[in-house]
Amino acid sequence: MEAPEIGAPKMPSAGRGNVPGGKMVAPDARMARVEVNPLEADWSQVVGLCMNGDSGAWAQLVRTHHRRVYGLCYRFTGNPADAEDLTQDVFLKIYSNLASFDLTRGSLQVWITTMTRNLLVDNFRRTKNLRVTGSLDDGWESAEELRPIDRLTSKSPSPHESAAQKELAKMVQSALARVSVELREAVILRDLQDLDYKEIAQVLGIPEGTVKSRISRGRAELARLLERNKREVM
Repeated sequence: MEAPEIGAPKMPSAGRGNVPGGKMVAPDARMARVEVNPLEADWSQVVGLCMNGDSGAWAQLVRTHHRRVYGLCYRFTGNPADAEDLTQDVFLKIYSNLASFDLTRGSLQVWITTMTRNLLVDNFRRTKNLRVTGSLDDGWESAEELRPIDRLTSKSPSPHESAAQKELAKMVQSALARVSVELREAVILRDLQDLDYKEIAQVLGIPEGTVKSRISRGRAELARLLERNKREVM
């Protein structure tokens, strides 16, 4: 199957096994039914157009969700090249499973995040790469998302403040990489991807209470590691 170009999206080639309408993977049965948001109804229409071969609709879907997908892949791999490859794989998976999208089971964002997370878990299992080993500061600009430290301030920093923020961002990401995978993914989905508890529960297929517990434990572990790093550099 011809891969869609993420930079300039286009419909994948129509091949057996990847064309919507063929045999598709069923959505996660654990995802609870939810009320349809009127704004999400538009995305349901876009998905329908994609299934009918509308390349413009597919380009719109990829452009809108590429940043989030790439950002999530990068947070877990710490490697821009690997993240881009995984992002490509995610969109191939999304396209080949468009027929399984059910708006009453959750938003398109949650559905895409679930597919991304599942693919990352499969990649971890396949490569045994359970810990980030590359530079976690590389690729931030490519992800086009706020660094964790940037979430703490809305004003334009001075050069000195920028340098301090960059160093703190490195410390945060280095510590995050050392948090266990199940706690890390919960913290990433909540604090970096801005999903609410219910959405995270849908993505991970666990109760909301477990989500809150993992986030709390993950944040505590992250704080402990940051404090240790702070003592080591002093």
